[in-house]
Amino acid sequence: MAINIDEKNLKHGLLGLVLALIEIIRDALRLQAMRRVEGGSLTEEEVERLGNAFIELDKAIEQIKREQGISEAVANVRDGLDDLVDEALRTLVIPGVTEAVDREASHESEKRREPDLCGSNAAVGR
Repeated sequence: MAINIDEKNLKHGLLGLVLALIEIIRDALRLQAMRRVEGGSLTEEEVERLGNAFIELDKAIEQIKREQGISEAVANVRDGLDDLVDEALRTLVIPGVTEAVDREASHESEKRREPDLCGSNAAVGR
């Protein structure tokens, strides 16, 4: 019995998985950055550069998803992976992380449901 593999679906699925993982890493970095900002360990210039770097990263991710037509694939992978990561963090009971993850997950979930009025879901002003 031969297995038929649709190359386009395979490409979109793999690219969706890679971008979902990149988004999860970005979210983890954003949480760490928020801790450092709230802890006062960064200068105003560093906070500004960090904010700009996240904005540019968000724009690049959204551009790739739009150009490759994989926004839905990434969202589907994220939904599954977010649940796994959230459960893992709750199990580890890392102080402060659970609440921050809940806030970020809630924000990301709301962002995915919002209509895209400007052609980009990039998070501006974070």
